[in-house]
Amino acid sequence: MIDLHYWPTPNGHKITLFLEEAGLDYRIVPVNIGTGEQFAPDFLKIAPNNRMPAIVDHAPADGGEPISVFESGAILIYLGNKTGRFVGANQRERIAITEWLMWQMGGLGPMLGQNHHFNRYAPEKIEYAINRYVNETNRLYGVLDRRLAGREFIAGDYSIADMACYPWIVPHEAQGQRLEDFPNLKRWFEAIRERPATIRAYEKGKAVNDSSRPMSEEAKKVLFGQTAATGR
Repeated sequence: MIDLHYWPTPNGHKITLFLEEAGLDYRIVPVNIGTGEQFAPDFLKIAPNNRMPAIVDHAPADGGEPISVFESGAILIYLGNKTGRFVGANQRERIAITEWLMWQMGGLGPMLGQNHHFNRYAPEKIEYAINRYVNETNRLYGVLDRRLAGREFIAGDYSIADMACYPWIVPHEAQGQRLEDFPNLKRWFEAIRERPATIRAYEKGKAVNDSSRPMSEEAKKVLFGQTAATGR
């Protein structure tokens, strides 16, 4: 059994995509990031960066004590190695998958996250910041679109690289992007959207929290007012 400490954000969706694809036995432990549950002492023991997702695997491959893993990219690598699935069939595929997973973790996620912040949540509209991150989002979409030219998926067969990137493309309209401008990306996106495991993963997310509801001002204070002293 795997405990998934989770909230339905792009990073959270990455892990449910894997777990649903692999058919692993797991339990969702909601971490309401809008009310500060990510600062609970028990959660910080497994996720010291006070961010979800995190997992606790109660049946690790070595048969030892439960293993906890934080950071969504690290979790995907761990689950891929545990199951031998979605991490590539050979060394070259594994290298490519790792490259694109790191690209998502270091670029696509952080830049699109800033896009979301300044477009949707910032208390004032700062034109420079909005343009900066909408343009960078557009550039990154272009990088992924070119990568997908002549390829069904990012690196060989469907992999953790695809699972990492897909949730960040879901809110493309809110990011100021048109998928029609990126035909390879659009084809890839629609194919993943229709996968049964994707449908199940997003249904589970809706059951935890309806993200269509506007974020409260109190939740914004919790999410965007954190400092080194938060959670002490």
